[in-house]
Amino acid sequence: MDAMTTDISALERDLLARIDAASDEAALEGVRVEALGKQGAISNLMRTLGQMSAEQRQEMGPKLNGLKDRVGEAVVVKKAGLAEAALEAKLKAEAVDVTLPAAPARTGSIHPISRVMEEMALIFGEMGFRLEEGPDIETDFNNFTALNFPPQHPARDMHDTFFFAPDAKGERKLLRTHTSPVQVRTMLSQKPPIRMICQGRTYRSDSDATHTPMFHQTEGLVIDETTSMADLKGVLMAFVKAYFEVDDVEVRFRPHFFPFTEPSAEMDVRCDRSGGQLKIGQGKDWLEILGCGMVHPNVIRNCGLDPERYQGYAFGMGVDRLAMLKYGMTDLRPFFEGDVRWLRHYGFSPYLLPGLAAGLDG
Repeated sequence: MDAMTTDISALERDLLARIDAASDEAALEGVRVEALGKQGAISNLMRTLGQMSAEQRQEMGPKLNGLKDRVGEAVVVKKAGLAEAALEAKLKAEAVDVTLPAAPARTGSIHPISRVMEEMALIFGEMGFRLEEGPDIETDFNNFTALNFPPQHPARDMHDTFFFAPDAKGERKLLRTHTSPVQVRTMLSQKPPIRMICQGRTYRSDSDATHTPMFHQTEGLVIDETTSMADLKGVLMAFVKAYFEVDDVEVRFRPHFFPFTEPSAEMDVRCDRSGGQLKIGQGKDWLEILGCGMVHPNVIRNCGLDPERYQGYAFGMGVDRLAMLKYGMTDLRPFFEGDVRWLRHYGFSPYLLPGLAAGLDG
């Protein structure tokens, strides 16, 4: 037993020296496996206990268990030391000179168009309208025919539509000229009652200070058995009050023509243009802001519904134009020029979300 005791002492000195000399966790793990693994030196010695007499086991058991515990503890202590040293080296490598000037702040902002669409969706959402979406590339049926534009109707040319090349059947898809095709898709896929709005990009071949080839619209549609022009007026007046954040507003509806509504109207709001500012709800001027009307029976019929049973109203407005009116912008083109200085001036903080209680402007 004395020789075995000497071997145990020598083994312990060797293992502790190797543990202390380990330069990284991989080397330390190698020493641990050689000592305490299933085939390790200490594990092999532990298996010899079964071949010893009771007196020998009583003497060698505590020595081997003590060796196992001391080696295991040394591994744990060394591993903690290596981890601390690695952390210190990392911190030293990533040290920051706090005397250097701070990096310029880089903060993003919400584009006015995105902000206004959020505001409009919030207002109409509070009135029970559901937001629907549709593709920018549309069929002739959804964009024109279903909306009561006959094949040779002059309004098709008036839109200056961006058409794609004809397909094998001679049919041409197009970039939608309004978001009304989303209303068509909704009526074709859902059963009344329908109460929805749609928002998105639309395209027409036009460009000046107040027109761009691509612009944004928000449109609304209600289809049921009882809705009337009075309901339409009430919804639009409530929208104008909430959007422009005024307690009272005077509006007027002028007769107009749209192929997809009958009767049709344009809605004006009373405003004041004096002093170089636009003030809604006061003054002696009038400003046209949207078109609306009762859905034409042909549109209801084209979408698979019975116009003798169902009726409804629709409205549409330009998001870009409403943004200009509310936030004092005089030219539509900078909306799409990507000038960071313009966006920094007119953009909105992403941390200020619109709400009807606190105000749409955050």
